[in-house]
Amino acid sequence: MDTGKHFPHSEPKWLQRTLIAVSVAFVGVLILLPVIAVFTEALRKGFSFYLQSITDPLALSALRLTLFTAAITLVANLLFALAASWCIAKFNFPGKNLLLTLIDLPFAVSPVISGLIFILVFGARGWFGPLLGRAGIQIVFATPGIVIATIFVTFPFIARELIPLMQEQGTEEEEAATLLGAGAWQTFRRVTLPNIRWALVYGIVLANARAMGEFGAVSVVSGHIRGRTNTLPLHVEILYNEYNFAAAFAVASLLALLAVVTLAAKAALEWRIRVEQRQSVIAAGRV
Repeated sequence: MDTGKHFPHSEPKWLQRTLIAVSVAFVGVLILLPVIAVFTEALRKGFSFYLQSITDPLALSALRLTLFTAAITLVANLLFALAASWCIAKFNFPGKNLLLTLIDLPFAVSPVISGLIFILVFGARGWFGPLLGRAGIQIVFATPGIVIATIFVTFPFIARELIPLMQEQGTEEEEAATLLGAGAWQTFRRVTLPNIRWALVYGIVLANARAMGEFGAVSVVSGHIRGRTNTLPLHVEILYNEYNFAAAFAVASLLALLAVVTLAAKAALEWRIRVEQRQSVIAAGRV
């Protein structure tokens, strides 16, 4: 029963301030300082050298491949996550627990090992490599291999955000919509999707960040062919190994900027959703 009394926090002030200071220091050392260091080193030789490094044809090729891979990965992961989470949360079927376990598999397997698996499957001496080679299809050391490897290491992110939420929500609202005559697509678009959009946006942000920054699996299947199979992380590694540190940090700053753009898009979507929710509450209050 609420007595109307508000009790102060039992923790002493010094403990609260210590925890806040530790948290701020942790964020500053592990997040802010590395970001500042990246841009400081990137601009060490001046803005003209920085601009020359990020507009280099090899850097632009790596940027295009990174963005292309991330886009294909997000579409594939989104379709898979929606289908898998819908099936797992709304239906009971044989193999349900096995599907849940397989979704978590990329979390348990090293990215380098997953890359080696695709070499074994699609490589020139792999299971399907000779057959694909005779058909003129190249997977490993080409863009398809990079896309497949990236999809593998990122596909749990969206699904793992949606599955717990959809299981908690249950099936009552969907069943009510069906009883009212709504079709499957109408039910999904007007009932299910609005209920999961927060988790969906968050999962997309996580998957996109991992896709653009993936190194281990892509490094194995790419072959490090400059101008063809190098993503931004691989291009940074090559520049760094060649002791071209300023150019390496300049290209690395592109990854940091892409991360900032991703966070800005997430913030804009969240703001839009809050505005819509506020308008809905106001409209409901007027009825």
